[in-house]
Amino acid sequence: METMGRIAERFAALASRNEKALVPFVLAGDPSLEDLPGILDALAVAGADVIEVGIPFSDPIADGPTIQAADQRALDRGVTPTMVLDTLARWGRSEGPPIVLMGYLNPILRMGLDEFAARAAASGCSGTIVSDLTPEESGEWREASRRAGLDTIFLAAPTSTDERLDIVCQSSTGFVYAISRTGVTGAAQAAPPEVTDLVRRIKARTDRVVCVGFGISRPEQVAMVCQAADGAVVGSWLVDRLASDWNGGAGRGRLIDDVRKLKAATRG
Repeated sequence: METMGRIAERFAALASRNEKALVPFVLAGDPSLEDLPGILDALAVAGADVIEVGIPFSDPIADGPTIQAADQRALDRGVTPTMVLDTLARWGRSEGPPIVLMGYLNPILRMGLDEFAARAAASGCSGTIVSDLTPEESGEWREASRRAGLDTIFLAAPTSTDERLDIVCQSSTGFVYAISRTGVTGAAQAAPPEVTDLVRRIKARTDRVVCVGFGISRPEQVAMVCQAADGAVVGSWLVDRLASDWNGGAGRGRLIDDVRKLKAATRG
């Protein structure tokens, strides 16, 4: 019998309240890595249900200009995957929102699949999204993650064939990440209403929960995707906001207020 992980537990609790998930994304190291614990605390206070934490990478091919710039700023500060994991381990809020690491395969390979998975789990993370790892090539990583107790979350696109969606759904644990549109991340292009068709196609072939990301930055967009999906991912808007307004924690109160508005839109 499959053991229910922290991500599944969180979604089950939400479903019992007829509520959907708000899943904010932050890039570790932008603002500084020292700010990360305070940012995670603020997001938890604001009602975040799951938090994606990005690991800075030099060639983030799935990301648009906002997150690319944040990656570069973090790398310029010398942030490494090990430093990110150590910071998350020090945050160590087992009762807080589950943490999902989001990044790319190369840093995982450099550390070693088993070592990275073990260290991610030891740091309190509940799952990973490896943006450039296809499910067809993910067998070793999924096995290393299974041994460490980590969920593996894969991406489904509007262009995915039914056969491709079957593979994504079979490979994903925790949740399936539905990309609202083709292209890269970014808040400038809003998630189109057609994303609900993709969510329906995914739900026809799995009982995993489905979260929608790319182009979600306002409460009405959260509400739109949550009519069909189980959660909404807010990334580029938050990364921009933290870069401009966090200011060592001075912007904490305003951030909490705005994230609470996004969370309220999940309650329908």
